[in-house]
Amino acid sequence: MAWLTVISHKMRSFLTILGIVIGTASIIALMTIISGVTDSINEEVATFGADRMTVQIEDASKNGVSVAELDRLEAIDGVRSVSPTTTQQTDVYVTGQTSTQSIIGKSNSYFDDSTVATGRGLTPVDVSQQTHVALLGDTLAKEAFPTTSPLGETIVVGGIRYTVVGTLAPSSEFSMSTDEAIVIPVTTALQQFHQNTIASFDIYTEAGQSETVNEAVTQQLTTAFNGRDTFTVTSFEDALASIDQINALLSMLLVGIASISLLVGGIGIMNMMLVSVTERTSEIGLRKALGATPGKIRQQFLFESVLLSLLGGFVGVVVGGLLAFGLTLVMGVPFTLASSTIGLALGFSILIGVVFGYIPARKASNLQPIEALRNA
Repeated sequence: MAWLTVISHKMRSFLTILGIVIGTASIIALMTIISGVTDSINEEVATFGADRMTVQIEDASKNGVSVAELDRLEAIDGVRSVSPTTTQQTDVYVTGQTSTQSIIGKSNSYFDDSTVATGRGLTPVDVSQQTHVALLGDTLAKEAFPTTSPLGETIVVGGIRYTVVGTLAPSSEFSMSTDEAIVIPVTTALQQFHQNTIASFDIYTEAGQSETVNEAVTQQLTTAFNGRDTFTVTSFEDALASIDQINALLSMLLVGIASISLLVGGIGIMNMMLVSVTERTSEIGLRKALGATPGKIRQQFLFESVLLSLLGGFVGVVVGGLLAFGLTLVMGVPFTLASSTIGLALGFSILIGVVFGYIPARKASNLQPIEALRNA
């Protein structure tokens, strides 16, 4: 009976559920896109190294830590390796042109399959023997050698010849940019640029040991700097937790905004049901005269209201899913339409139908049979 009532007024029913469709589609699309963005960030962090922390020294008097102090940090239980980083600007001669480039000193711990595009990374021998080998950043390699491979070529860094042994993959958004830089062994960089301390380094930890290692590193560095808090330790797990928290708050905010459309749709349903009660006064009077209880009348109109909102919810899920699929495809993030998202949207639409359908249903159930038939 509820279905026949809905399809007998197709245009009115369509306009009534339009607000529900828009609200549900908005919730589905927003939550799916946010979920996809979150998954993309988590995947990027996991690829870059979730079990990793970065230490930045900011002590003006000491400028950093020595190689011996790095070795002591590497000896901490739970630490897999320590990867120091030095940076220096100097003149570089490449393919007949001289320009100022950023020279980054790294150890072999920095390199894996995701950081090297062609050739090889630095080896322990390069670091221990202070060899003059270099890797070119992605942008620099393409600009300097647009048609040929740079592997085996010679470049001049600060007046010293280096052999190119590899090129770097494009930089991650979670790391310092190396696209226009040149990477050489950290020991070679310390020697060439007359440095004896390192102000920045990464610590790679065993799985699940980040918190323990963080405490041990903080304690050891505090001792090394005589109790001065002149360094920062940034854990990617902490950063990931912060990102998840921000995304959760953003999801709640956006869903709250999208829910306004559902409320508008609910008002539309209530308006239609009130009109329906007025139009069907004689039907209500006849049913009550034949013995229908107020509860049955109320149940009938509530069911119609819920059916309208549920129809709007189902259409909204389809529209929102298609919209989210298109947007995630354009944004390049994973499409993950969770069942919990669909359940939330449909549940909210049903709730809207019940809440806004109650007043018309109550009005219909309170009509007196004689008055209803007289006013028909």
